[in-house]
Formats: sequence, structure tokens, C-alpha cells
Amino acid sequence: MANDLDALEDWASVLLQQLQPAARSKLTRTLAQQLRRSQQQRVKQQRNPDGSPFAARKPRELRAKTGRIKRQAKLFQKMPKARYLNAKGDGQSITVGFTGRVARIARVHQYGLKDRAEANAPMVRYKQREVLGLTQEEIDVIRDGLLKQLLQA
Repeated sequence: MANDLDALEDWASVLLQQLQPAARSKLTRTLAQQLRRSQQQRVKQQRNPDGSPFAARKPRELRAKTGRIKRQAKLFQKMPKARYLNAKGDGQSITVGFTGRVARIARVHQYGLKDRAEANAPMVRYKQREVLGLTQEEIDVIRDGLLKQLLQA
């Protein structure tokens, strides 16, 4: 994946130099928004960039009181909202990432790090879940967007 991204960056940098700064900024903002939407959909579907499902949650006791069963909630329900998942495109780069406290949670899951679930809870190693990452379709969207913009210019 890293080789694909490096090749795309080398190819795109030459083509982007031919665009005017205003057109380049508009293109990067548009591509950033498209990538954010794609990332949001993938996180909502609980999928890694390679298409595999996220690692399952740790099983827990679902009965709190007699006669009452809690349902196992999906991971990252609020995380893909635009409030937390920001997209930024300027003339030089495209950035899609999380902000604030959510960024820390996403980093722990992205790399499978140790963290505490609550303030005084024991340290737990989380399973790796690639919250952010580029799929082949997203790389194709970037390439097609660049080509479309260059053909219009």
C-alpha cells in the first residue's frame, strides 16, 4: 500500500504543478471531502481498508439486572461524524483525520496500542482496527479526480 501511495504522489506532483494555485486548492478540497465521505462509510460498515471486518469487541456480561439484556453496540458509532473526522485540502496536501479526544481513541485502535478504558481502569491492549487508510478504490478516485481536472484545464 505504501508503494502505491508513493507512486501516486510522484505521478500527481508533476501533474499538479501544471495547475493554477486556485484550481489546485479547489481540487484538493474536493478530493479531501470525497475521501472523508469514503472513510466515513467504511468506518460505519466496520471494515478495514483491505475489506476485512474490524476485530470483534471483547465479550462482556450483557445482563446488568435480572430480566434485562443489553445489546452489544457497534464500535465507533459517533467517530465517523464530520464533527470528529475532519478533511482539509490546501494547494499542497490533502489531510483527513480525527481531532481532539477522538484522535487519541482512533490512534489506539489504529495501531493496537495499550490504553485505559476509563480513568482508573487497568491497562488493556486493544486489537488493531485500521480506522483510517486508503483502499484501492480511493486511490482510483484521487487519480481520476486529478485526470478530470487536468483535462478541463
